[in-house]
Amino acid sequence: MDLQQEEWKSNFEKDENAFLLDVRTLDEYDKGHIPNASLLDIRESQAFVEGIQSLDISKNYYVYCRSGGRSALACKLMNQMGILNTYNLLGGYMEWEGETV
Repeated sequence: MDLQQEEWKSNFEKDENAFLLDVRTLDEYDKGHIPNASLLDIRESQAFVEGIQSLDISKNYYVYCRSGGRSALACKLMNQMGILNTYNLLGGYMEWEGETV
């Protein structure tokens, strides 16, 4: 499900079953990311699929990338692999106005 930043952030902060997933590259992640985000680079296809398979399907996944494109694809792939609660951050990290590290 695609969500605008305010709704995505609000839902994430209230969600006790949330998991924050950054699907950018390690270089992008190292330059700055949302606190407590786990990295799973969608461009590393084999590692990405293996990483998704190891995730807890009962969690709610809040997914982001640089602009919202890769994370939308990641959510679609995750849904196909049985993870149904995925929330894509529209506008991605480029438009993120919350806390970063």
